[in-house]
Amino acid sequence: MKTKTMIMTSIIAACLFSPLLAQASSYEKAVSDATASIDKAKAVNYEWRDSRKLLKKADKLNQAGNTEQAIKLLKKAEAQGELAVAQAKQQAAVSGPH
Repeated sequence: MKTKTMIMTSIIAACLFSPLLAQASSYEKAVSDATASIDKAKAVNYEWRDSRKLLKKADKLNQAGNTEQAIKLLKKAEAQGELAVAQAKQQAAVSGPH
C-alpha cells in the first residue's frame, strides 16, 4: 500500500515539475545560442552595442521568474549577432570613395 502511494506521488511530482525542467533547458539553450551568435559577431569585429545588454536583461528576467520573456530577449540577441555578422560581410564588400 505504501509503495503504491509513493509511486503515485512520484508520478504526480514528475508531471508537475517536467514543464519547469523543460523551460529551464530551453532557457539554457537560448542563452547558449545567443552567446554563440554574439561571439561570432565579435570575432569579425562587428558586435552590436546592445547585444550583451540583452543577455544581462534576460538573466534578470529569468531570475525573477519571467522565463518566457527572457527567452524572447535571448532570441532577439541571437538575431542581433546574426545580423551583425551579415552586416560585416556586406560592409567588407563596399569600397570607399574614389
